[in-house]
Amino acid sequence: MSSTPLLSMPEPQVCNPVGAPTPLPPAARHDITLVPIVPGPQVNRYERHVTIDDLYAAFMVEKGPLDCSEELATTVAGWEPLTHPEGALFFYFPKQRVFTDANVRDPVIAAKAGEAVEKAYKKVHEAKIRMNSLVELALELIVVDGEEKWGYYFVDHDKRVIFWFEDHTSDFLMNSIRGVERKSHIRYALESQYWRHVELFPNKRLLPEDVIVKLKETVMLAQAENITSETCLAPFASDEVDSMLGLVDSLMSSADKQREHSVWIVARFTRLFCNAKFVNFCGQPGARLGVDQSLYGKSNVRSTRILRVMNVFLFGSFDAQSKAIHRIWVDETMVHPRWKNFIDRLTTEWNGYTIYSTVMLAVDISFLAVQSVQAQMVATLLAYLSILCIIGSLVISLILAGQVNDSRRRSAADVAFFMLGMSRSMLGLESLALMLSLPFALLIWAMVFFSAALSVLIFGTAGVVAVSIASPIWFAIFCLAMWLVLAANDFHISHLRSWIIERVSRVTNSSYV
Repeated sequence: MSSTPLLSMPEPQVCNPVGAPTPLPPAARHDITLVPIVPGPQVNRYERHVTIDDLYAAFMVEKGPLDCSEELATTVAGWEPLTHPEGALFFYFPKQRVFTDANVRDPVIAAKAGEAVEKAYKKVHEAKIRMNSLVELALELIVVDGEEKWGYYFVDHDKRVIFWFEDHTSDFLMNSIRGVERKSHIRYALESQYWRHVELFPNKRLLPEDVIVKLKETVMLAQAENITSETCLAPFASDEVDSMLGLVDSLMSSADKQREHSVWIVARFTRLFCNAKFVNFCGQPGARLGVDQSLYGKSNVRSTRILRVMNVFLFGSFDAQSKAIHRIWVDETMVHPRWKNFIDRLTTEWNGYTIYSTVMLAVDISFLAVQSVQAQMVATLLAYLSILCIIGSLVISLILAGQVNDSRRRSAADVAFFMLGMSRSMLGLESLALMLSLPFALLIWAMVFFSAALSVLIFGTAGVVAVSIASPIWFAIFCLAMWLVLAANDFHISHLRSWIIERVSRVTNSSYV
């Protein structure tokens, strides 16, 4: 680790305004409850939804150049308002290096925040935790059922971690990762949360050059892996990494300067890469080295006779979809770059099935309009079955294509929640594979029924010459089609030959005995 404290960047270079008072506790002390939190997602900035008065009135601009200094001035309690690059308002107390999203312009909230700061540092002293001068404190006002609590965490810029004055276990910190046993492993989760803190409060921080260089090397490695490996662990697709590399190159001009936009970019990218290291057990004996690798020594692929028989009747599409799904859902973790490619491929396929289904529907209806077909009850029945399969394929394709455009495509969290729910159903993820294989399978069955109806018509009404010419061609097509279906189910003629030879050898050996 660099000997340079990572937050000479994180140290907000904010001067305490001359005469700005320290938060003073009110005459009547409040009952302050401190609870440990992590910045992501327990700093609830993006879910506050503070409402604005829905009343239009033209704002009167006073004469002369606009002066906002009064609104942007440090509060009476000493809190300085800052604006996040994304637009959020937060407050910083320079004397004790405290950040909060709470509206400390309200004197009551400011008083409570001051007491929370005082209590937090008192608890640290009682816990005998040694802290350097660069440690920061973040506070989050939490109100549940009318009960107020103050969430808190400390930030150590030397070690690039967050910490608390008490032992703490957090599901938000663990991110549902099983098997975490070592401090050297959980450190990546704490570092990811550290960068989340910098991401939430990036203003007035210097951005060290070595931080940008390290991020650039990480992004370059991710791009090299994307180019040379199909099992790249980078949490981004190749085109995304390429765009990131261009951004990081541009960040070099911001080295050792106070530019909150650049700090935010570095913090966001670094947090995501740190989280990937935690998820993949970086530096641990069982580290995941390929995106397909399961860390827990078990596969969530269910292989049963029913599913194998089902795969035959679905013409191998079930097995193909199942393998694709298990490539994007490993150890109950979403491989998001593969998910995007998977959805794009499915969308293209469904559009194709819709076109094929429309053509087949026109062919079947035209076939039924032929007068000689109407006299063949079997051929008519098979044509009806073909039409029903086409309608089924068409409807299912349209439904699935519509569902692709919902939130599961846009949000990684929504995708993971959906996949987790499917994996815990009766058939597991195979139920999703079954759904996705239906458009193709029904379209093939429609073609099979139409071929059968056409065969009935040919062999039932045509003469000997036509039948003798059509029969070998029909048989050849049937054999080729069955060859593909059997090969898709890993059944080959060579296997049958080996099985026959083995059986004959057993019979021969037993006869000699």
